[in-house]
Amino acid sequence: MKKRVLLNGVGRIGKIILRLLNKNDAFEIVFINEINPYIKNIVYSINHDSTYGNIEDKFKIINDNYIQNSSSRIKILNHSCLKDIDLSGIDIIIDASGKKEDKELLQKLDVEAIFLTHPNSNADINIILGVNEQDLDSKAQKIISTSSCNATALLPALNLLNKEKGIFCGDIVTIHPLLNHQRVLDGSFVGSATRDVECNFEFGRSSTQNIIPNKTTTIEACSYICPNINSELISSSSLRVPTDTVGAINVTLFLEKECTKEEIIELFEQYEKNQKFPIMLNNYEPLVSSDFKKENKTTIIDHRYTDVKNNKMVKLVLWYDNEWGYASKVVEILKYYKNKKD
Repeated sequence: MKKRVLLNGVGRIGKIILRLLNKNDAFEIVFINEINPYIKNIVYSINHDSTYGNIEDKFKIINDNYIQNSSSRIKILNHSCLKDIDLSGIDIIIDASGKKEDKELLQKLDVEAIFLTHPNSNADINIILGVNEQDLDSKAQKIISTSSCNATALLPALNLLNKEKGIFCGDIVTIHPLLNHQRVLDGSFVGSATRDVECNFEFGRSSTQNIIPNKTTTIEACSYICPNINSELISSSSLRVPTDTVGAINVTLFLEKECTKEEIIELFEQYEKNQKFPIMLNNYEPLVSSDFKKENKTTIIDHRYTDVKNNKMVKLVLWYDNEWGYASKVVEILKYYKNKKD
């Protein structure tokens, strides 16, 4: 039987999840809750996307509250808080709004599970496929975080190397596409309650004209899943760049055990060969960021830049589609949850 879903928020991640679930036999999105009060604009933004193109089976408004295409009929809601929604008949909430709701409020909602598309230390579990999905208890854990796009890309690689060779220390730099909370041209500072940003001067600068340095919560998100991989072990920073999607992570690690470049590559090759989920991809081709657009694998090791120095220092470059790739992992976690629940 299909799980009936409320999708909370159809921003960048939410509308990709909608596309991916639109013809899925296991899930049916019956409600979309969106603070945008204009249903015509909601439908327009769902049907048309500058990054991934227009959808073929377009949605249309069939009355004041419903949108429909050939495979889905969805009621549009406009509530500022999930507690105000009648959840009768809803099995799962996918919260792609980015808003950090109170855990007690979420626990009281009359649904089987709530999936948060952001890292949350108060969730019952944070999950990254290929690392800790086996710890999911579909009966006891209700609030489930699907972590972040950066951590989803990075942690499978870190976890593998830590298990096989031990990480002594390291550093990462995420090279991240611009996001909606940034300015197009120079303006005032940017604040974002959903990202715990009160006042960021750099994000007030033009995102289309600059590489913008910033902090990143990637390693913190990793620590929610693997406590031994934390900011005491690995330092981190971020560079925002003027591209629409596909990020990269520059990784430098000092390992406890000696290794060779060939040995490191073999570890990743074997992982890809034996993986249960579409997570890792080993690349040797002369590709650029746009070549990985809409790639559903999210730990793409670019072995043109894999290197080992003095048998202990490992250098990696990882690619990942921070929107489509990450959203595909959210859907994979949903399917994994349903299989365990059933």
